Amino acid sequence: MGRCGSVVLMLALVLTLSSGATNLRAGAVGGAAIGGVMDAQAEDLQDKLPNSRVERIGEGIRATFDSGILFDVGQSTLRAAAQQTLREMAESLENYEGTTLIVFGQADSTGGVELNQSLLERRADAARTFLLGAGLKNDRISTVGRGEQDSVDTNETEAGRQANRRVLIAIYASEDMQAEMMRRHGGL
Repeated sequence: MGRCGSVVLMLALVLTLSSGATNLRAGAVGGAAIGGVMDAQAEDLQDKLPNSRVERIGEGIRATFDSGILFDVGQSTLRAAAQQTLREMAESLENYEGTTLIVFGQADSTGGVELNQSLLERRADAARTFLLGAGLKNDRISTVGRGEQDSVDTNETEAGRQANRRVLIAIYASEDMQAEMMRRHGGL
């Protein structure tokens, strides 16, 4: 599997499992309604975050930032561009209260495994804390630290290591949204 293959696979699994079970419970109509909301949210995010790549994966959305959510070597402090990107993301997410986020922190290969694990967890927490400060509710955001094995680029060059110092954000339908869609569109 390629460098970013395991991250993509993990995100697809999280996003599919998070909402896919709802499709079984809520039926095809409820699932289609959730898909419609997620499509609209992905389009809105792409419009508001032009320097980001927003993709629909399963029943969720993956947001990858070209330059915004990057960190200096050994640091978990968000750069100014990252703060602006997260601020714009939070503004968009306020229009879609039925979604939940998982912030995945990642690190490059500099430093040992324990140091990097702590660092990438702090990076995910830094993004989460910023989003909370921008107005998102605590129960909407969780964090996961992913290690060097999930690098998206080589760790052999400075540019590659820089690309690996980042966070990914997965967005999916919350349990409340799933229940509401089931109620509205006919479910069990």
